Amino acid sequence: MTAEEDAKWLQWVTHQFKTIAGKDGAINLQDFKKALQVKESFFAERFFVLFDSDGSGTITLQELQEALTLLIHGSPMDKLKFLFQVYDVDGKHPWWDGRRTLREGQRERAVSVTAQHWASSSPETGSGSIDPDELRTVLQSCLHESAISLPQEKLDQLALALFESADKDCSGTITFEELRDELQRFPEVMENLTISAARWLTPPAPQRHQRRPRPLTSAYWHNHRSHALCLAVFVGLHVLLFALAASAYRAFGASVMVAKGCGQCLNFDCSFIAVLMLRRCLTWLRATWLAQVLPLDHNIQFHQLMGYVVVGLSLVHTVAHVVNFALQAQSEASPFQFWELLLTTRPGIGWVHGLASPTGVALLLLLLLMFACSSSCVRRRGHFEVFYWTHLSYLPMWLLLILHGPNFWKWLLVPGTLFFLEKTISLAASRMAALNIVEVNLLPSKVTHLLIKRPPLFHYRPGDYLYLNIPSIARYEWHPFTISSAPEQKDTIWLHIRSQGQWTNRLFESFKKSDPVFYGSKRLSRRLEMKRSQRKSQVSEMCSENHQFCNIKCYIDGPYGTPTRRIFASEHAVLIGAGIGITPFASILQSILYRHQKRKHICPSCQHSWMDSGQDEDMKLHKVDFIWINRDQQSFEWFVSLLTKLEMDQAEETQEGRRGPALSSHHVGRFLELHMYMTSALSKNDIKAIGLQMALDLLAKKEKKDSITGLQTRTQPGRPDWNKVFQKVAAEKKGKVQVFFCGSPALAKILKGHCEQFSFKFFQENF
Repeated sequence: MTAEEDAKWLQWVTHQFKTIAGKDGAINLQDFKKALQVKESFFAERFFVLFDSDGSGTITLQELQEALTLLIHGSPMDKLKFLFQVYDVDGKHPWWDGRRTLREGQRERAVSVTAQHWASSSPETGSGSIDPDELRTVLQSCLHESAISLPQEKLDQLALALFESADKDCSGTITFEELRDELQRFPEVMENLTISAARWLTPPAPQRHQRRPRPLTSAYWHNHRSHALCLAVFVGLHVLLFALAASAYRAFGASVMVAKGCGQCLNFDCSFIAVLMLRRCLTWLRATWLAQVLPLDHNIQFHQLMGYVVVGLSLVHTVAHVVNFALQAQSEASPFQFWELLLTTRPGIGWVHGLASPTGVALLLLLLLMFACSSSCVRRRGHFEVFYWTHLSYLPMWLLLILHGPNFWKWLLVPGTLFFLEKTISLAASRMAALNIVEVNLLPSKVTHLLIKRPPLFHYRPGDYLYLNIPSIARYEWHPFTISSAPEQKDTIWLHIRSQGQWTNRLFESFKKSDPVFYGSKRLSRRLEMKRSQRKSQVSEMCSENHQFCNIKCYIDGPYGTPTRRIFASEHAVLIGAGIGITPFASILQSILYRHQKRKHICPSCQHSWMDSGQDEDMKLHKVDFIWINRDQQSFEWFVSLLTKLEMDQAEETQEGRRGPALSSHHVGRFLELHMYMTSALSKNDIKAIGLQMALDLLAKKEKKDSITGLQTRTQPGRPDWNKVFQKVAAEKKGKVQVFFCGSPALAKILKGHCEQFSFKFFQENF
């Protein structure tokens, strides 16, 4: 933090204090927690005790300002002494005593005097050492603060690892000098001690939105040239259609010219809007050179844009006709009244029995209903059926448009034929034969893992998705889900479905209620029987206690392609999954694992293993960085077995690379790197997490695995520093970098901004 930010923070603390303090101008422990928004009782109590210089049980504004000023402007050694006192749990007194008045110009002297006074304090200010039980108490609070749950045995191992590393003289206690020496082994921790302590105590600020890059930069055009080209063609085509139609009706007045111009644009829009949802055609186009020119990954956004354009043009078209009808009704030569022109067939307007006006009114009402029911508040708040059924009104709308406009059927001929062919093929393929859900795993964070019997002719690529219909959950609802299994897995298709809506919640609850582990008598007997059957059959690689064998009917429609199809054609791919957004990358990583095993050979006589130097023709990858961001610890359990296998095979491949030149040049170094982040865990910048992160690092080096996930890859606390992540990727120079993301739209905006700064291609998973 800068000096200006420090000053603002002190002003904020002073304001918080004055707001909460009573008439006596002091605050107690509860008020202190409220003032600084420190929730964890252990650290709040430790900070309070250390700030209470006179041991009165309350803190005055002067005491608080003196302590925070020292933490902000003191030296790293002063802050280290404060950290030591936090850990010295049996030390009941503050790390300095006495009262000093801070006046303008006296701050540096006060800091110096306060620090010198602490150094000369008597032993009564604390025990002066930290024993193993004190360290364990602190680490337990650190775990609670970071929302990490570990067995008591693991907590003991963490405490002992840190204690044994710091207790150089084997005296059974850690002195200040020993803690200082231990911290110096961790440069990043010492670097954090130089940071203003205001960052240690400031409540988390709301995340700022990433500043959008200026559209005139070369990086912006690098990632948006196909969008800009399509928008330019779209706008140009509308201007041309409007101009040609309007010029043909110059003799009829301005209102008729506007109506006809908008009508001609609507002929194109109302027919072409269906083309954007031809998923099979789009999947086929992804395999052609047109995928490099057209923004196929943003078909839904263009579909929505065209929807807005259709609504806007329809309103202008309607208003123009209303004005024209009003002018005609006022004319003495017209035998019809305004309402007859607008609502009846008597005037004979239109090419089919004068139906233009009534069908126009019906079309506008249907369009507005569809538009209202397509809003996100309807689709994502438990009313998907409303969106689904009203969206099917495109069928009567097309019929009404054919009756309404004499030329619409010509515009609809080719797109409509393609649309109905695709719908017929999809319906026939999905309903040809019902499939069965053969296994279910109920995973942490309400994730349902389905294993569906794979049809013999179901061919897909890593990262593809399908539409799923389970009649027992909802007869007419189809929902898209990414396939999380690899194409090389022949027997079953995997889906990982997180409960985030009405349908997905019903799915999870239906299996939960039918699970004998959750309900019914003889639960332990059934669990034992289930586990034994799992050992015998070995059907699933990801069995859990909440595992069920079943035979539930379902239907699938797909597969359909996604941006992740480009991954194997990339040179350096960065895969970023947030939460359940890992599912497309799970399929890709499994496919890499299968391809790796296919290239591996073992000599039957000496058991020597080696790798083929050849590579798949469609795989140009030189390097893969996989980044998985989860909020809580349990979410890592979804794919921990897969990631463990990847690490094991990566280790074997590295060993083979050391033995001989079996690997191709692009496999020099690590081909696949895993990066795990847990956002609920306190970052290393936080004083409350320094000891815990040191202990986790030490134990990970000792046991060769991470204590949180069990992987060899160390789980990093907090959120990634994307600037550092992309700087490291750019510095590796493994080829052209392409970033693939699946997760929240908010994070997508941030990543997109960073990719534009580094001139990386960015692809986002969309449904």
